[in-house]
Amino acid sequence: MSFAVVRIRGTLNIKPNIKYTMELLRLNRTNHCVVIPETPEYIGMLKKVKDYVTWGEVSDEFMTELIRTRGKLTGDQPITDKYVKANSDFKDIKDFASAVSAGSVNYNSLKDVKPIFRLSPPNKGGYEGIKRSFQVGGALGYRGEKINVLIKRML
Repeated sequence: MSFAVVRIRGTLNIKPNIKYTMELLRLNRTNHCVVIPETPEYIGMLKKVKDYVTWGEVSDEFMTELIRTRGKLTGDQPITDKYVKANSDFKDIKDFASAVSAGSVNYNSLKDVKPIFRLSPPNKGGYEGIKRSFQVGGALGYRGEKINVLIKRML
């Protein structure tokens, strides 16, 4: 299982230890997204930065769409099926994306891939509220499978 993590809030008045954790997660700007495996270390990092990010489990189909539309290589080149077949053990983006969402392969294992996805702000109403958790009607924290809906609005 893999998590998609999106940074919601900016850098103003952020504590140094939370800022350092954000750097370790490679979430340096708002609306940036990373895909991380579900390990105890990453879960601890997510709990630490829960007031600045939102995360949830990413589905296979959605991971395929995310890589096709926003996945970039070094030099700002798009990721293609041909590139994935030449530089990995997978035959196309769909197989690679399902392995990433299952947690068996890291997204960064593909050669020359940029580890983040740069997304647009969500259309159709923006965020629900950037100072409250998702459970009480805001946008922050754990949101489970509904992360796919949010990122779909950001593509």
